[in-house]
Amino acid sequence: MSSDKKRVQFRAPHRLIDRTDALADVLGEDRTDILVTALREYLQEAAHDDALTQEIAAAYYDDEISFEQLKALVGAEEAANLRVLKQQLDEDFIDEVADA
Repeated sequence: MSSDKKRVQFRAPHRLIDRTDALADVLGEDRTDILVTALREYLQEAAHDDALTQEIAAAYYDDEISFEQLKALVGAEEAANLRVLKQQLDEDFIDEVADA
């Protein structure tokens, strides 16, 4: 097994796994290939969903996820933009508190 891969284990409905296995048979691939492809495509689509991106940004602003996790979810460019915005928000908050 390649060092850049991580073994995971999860439970899924039998029907979903049966469909995965059937597709794997048709394509001549194994179950893992089908699941990895599906997960990769889901994550790519999710990164372009505005509502989900807002949730991800909120988690970053609230320090629930790291910058590296943010970058993995939304891409380097969007993560850099969100980091700058977070810094600006933090500076604005400090200015407001200092003025109070």
